[in-house]
Amino acid sequence: MNYRANPLLDFFDLPQFDAIQPADISSALDVLLANAEKALDTVTSPDYPAQWSEISSVLDVHVEKLSRAWGSVNHLHSVADSPELRSAYTEALPRVTAFYTRMGSDDRLYAKYKAIAPTSLNAEQKRAHTLAIRNFVLSGAELTGSAKERFAQIQERMADVSQKFSENVLDATDQWSLLVPAEELAGVPADILEMTKANAEKAGLQGHQLSLKMPCYLPIMQFAHSSALREKLYRAYVTRASDKTQDNTTCIQDILALRHEEALLLGYANYAEVSLATKMAQSPAEVMHFLRDLAKRARPYAEKDVAELREFAAKQLNLQDPQAWDWTYIGEKLKEARYAFSEQEVKMYFTAPKVLAGLFKIVETLFEVSIRKDTAPVWHRSVEFYRIERSGALVGQFYLDPGARSGKRGGAWMDDVRARWLRPDNQQLQTPVAHLVCNFAEGAGGKPPLLTHDDVITLFHECGHGLHHMLTQINERDVSGISGVEWDAVELPSQFMENFCWEWSVLRHMTAHVDTGEPLPRELFDKMLAAKNFQSGLQTLRQIEFSLFDMRLHCEGEKAQNFMQILQEVRDEVSVLQPPAWSRSPHTFSHIFAGGYAAGYYSYKWAEVLSADAYAAFEETAAPDGSPNIETGRKYREAILEAGGSRTAMESFIAFRGREPQLDALLRHQGMSN
Repeated sequence: MNYRANPLLDFFDLPQFDAIQPADISSALDVLLANAEKALDTVTSPDYPAQWSEISSVLDVHVEKLSRAWGSVNHLHSVADSPELRSAYTEALPRVTAFYTRMGSDDRLYAKYKAIAPTSLNAEQKRAHTLAIRNFVLSGAELTGSAKERFAQIQERMADVSQKFSENVLDATDQWSLLVPAEELAGVPADILEMTKANAEKAGLQGHQLSLKMPCYLPIMQFAHSSALREKLYRAYVTRASDKTQDNTTCIQDILALRHEEALLLGYANYAEVSLATKMAQSPAEVMHFLRDLAKRARPYAEKDVAELREFAAKQLNLQDPQAWDWTYIGEKLKEARYAFSEQEVKMYFTAPKVLAGLFKIVETLFEVSIRKDTAPVWHRSVEFYRIERSGALVGQFYLDPGARSGKRGGAWMDDVRARWLRPDNQQLQTPVAHLVCNFAEGAGGKPPLLTHDDVITLFHECGHGLHHMLTQINERDVSGISGVEWDAVELPSQFMENFCWEWSVLRHMTAHVDTGEPLPRELFDKMLAAKNFQSGLQTLRQIEFSLFDMRLHCEGEKAQNFMQILQEVRDEVSVLQPPAWSRSPHTFSHIFAGGYAAGYYSYKWAEVLSADAYAAFEETAAPDGSPNIETGRKYREAILEAGGSRTAMESFIAFRGREPQLDALLRHQGMSN
C-alpha cells in the first residue's frame, strides 16, 4: 500500500489536517491496527528479550503511530464534526477501543514487563515501568477467563456510551436557537447584538438569532434586562440533553453501572477507589474530607455573597424574589454598582491579537523561550500554528483554535498531538506538539475578536497545560510532559498561569482598546482587582458541589442510579443557592461522563492549593514593580514543567517549594482568609 496516499498514514512530520477525509479512517486503521497487533505478538513471543528498549523499539513505535492517527481523528471529531465524520468515527471507535483494552490486559505482555530487570533502567524508565505495571493491573491484566472477557466488553461499551453522551450534548447545544426582535435585547452589548444579527442573516432571517453557545448565552444572562428572555435561555441551557430527542439519563446510568462493575472485577469497593489509584489523594474519604473542610471555610463567605445579592436585587432592581435565571444578571449589576465597571467595558480592551502578544511575552520572559508563528496544515481558516524555540533550537509546537462555531464542542482544552520522545526506532529526538482549543466569540463588524477577562484567564489556563506538555525535557514518552502526572496535580501548571492575568506588570502589555488603541487604564485595572474575589465564596461552593456529587456518584454503587437524588443531597449539604428542581445539569456534565474526570473533578480544587502555593513563590520574589523573578521562573520550569511525569507530583512540588503544599495561599488569593 502507498502510505503517502492516506494522510492518516503520513508520520513524516505534522498531521495533514486539511487532507484527512472520513473515508480515510477505516483503511488507515486496517493498516495501523494490523501493525500494532503484529508488534504485540512479536514482543510477547517466549523468546523475545524482556528488555525495555527492545520492547519499546517494536511495540511502542507502532502503538504510537496508531495513537497519533486516532488522535487526529478524535480531534477533528471535536472541532470539525460532520455527519460523515461522526459516522466514520463511531464505526471505528469499537475497533480502537478493543485493541487498547486487549493490549492493556495482555497477560503475556504483563509478564514480559514484570520480567524486566529494574537495574537495567535509567531513572525515567524506572518511573515509566512502575506506572506501566500499575496500569496493567488497572487494565485487567490479572483477570482470567470470563472476568477478563467481561472487562473487555465493559471497555467497549463504555466507549460507545460516553461517545453517545458527548454527541447528545453537542447536538442539543447546536440545534437550539431562538429568534428575537431587537427590543427584547435591551441591555445586551453591541458586539453581541452584531453577532446575533449576523447569525440571523446567515440563516436568511430577520432579527437576532440566539444560541446556547457560551459566547452568546453568558452575555444574555449577564446583561439582558428581560427576565423572561433570560428564563427562556436558562431553561433551555440547564435541560440540554435531557428531553426525548437527546436524553442522557440512560447514558449516565449505564456509565455509572459499567464503572461500578469494572471496579468490582478489579477487586475495589467502588470506582472512586479505581480512579484514585492514579492520583495524589489516597482515598475517597480523604477527598471528601478535603472538600467538606473547604466548604465549611467558604460557607460564611458564600452566605454573605447571597445576602448582598438579595439586598441589592430588592433595593436596586425591584426583584423581591429572584429566580435562578436572575442571579447572573443581579451579580453583574451589583459588581457594576460596587466597583463602577462592567465586564463589557473591560472587554473593549482585550482584543484577541493583543492578548496573544501579551501571553507570549510573559511566556517568553519567564521561561526563556521565543514563540514564532509558523505554517502547518489546519482544519479551519481561523486556526494558527506556532513554534517554541530556546537558543534557536525547536522545543515544541502548537495549534491555536480560539473561536466558537458549529460542529465544535464547547469548552476549552489542551490535547497532545505527539509527545517528546527519544525515539527507539531511529534514536531521533521527537519534539512535542499540542492543541490549544477555546470557544471565544468571533470578531464582528470587521473588528478583531474581543475577549472577556474570563476568556483571557481561560486562554492562560490552557496555555499552562500546553507548556507542561511542550517544555518537558524528559525523553521517555510515557512520562514526558503531562504523561504520567497524577490527575489531581495536572491542573497545577494551568491554574498557575491564571495568576498572571491579575498582575499589572503583565496585563498592561496585553490590552488595547478596540476603537482607540489605548491601553487598559490603571484605574480600571484597580477596580477589576478589587472585584477579583467578588462572589468567591459562592463560586467555591459551586465547584465543591460538582466535586462532591462526582465523588459520591462513584462511591455509592447501585444507589448512584438515582443520580438526581444524590445531587439533591449534595446541594442540601453544601449549596446556599438551590437551582430549580427541573434543572438537569448532570446531563451535560461532560467532564465526568465523557472527559476523563470521573471521581476526579475535585482535582480542580486540589490543584488550586498546589498552584496558589507555587505562585506564592513568585509573589515572594517579585520585583518592586511586580515583575516576576526570572530565577524563580527558571526554578519552576525545571522542577515542575521540565520534569513532567518522571517523578511524583509531590516530589516535583517539594523540589520547587522546598516543602509540602499549604492551604493558606489559596484562601488568601480567594479573599477567604482572616
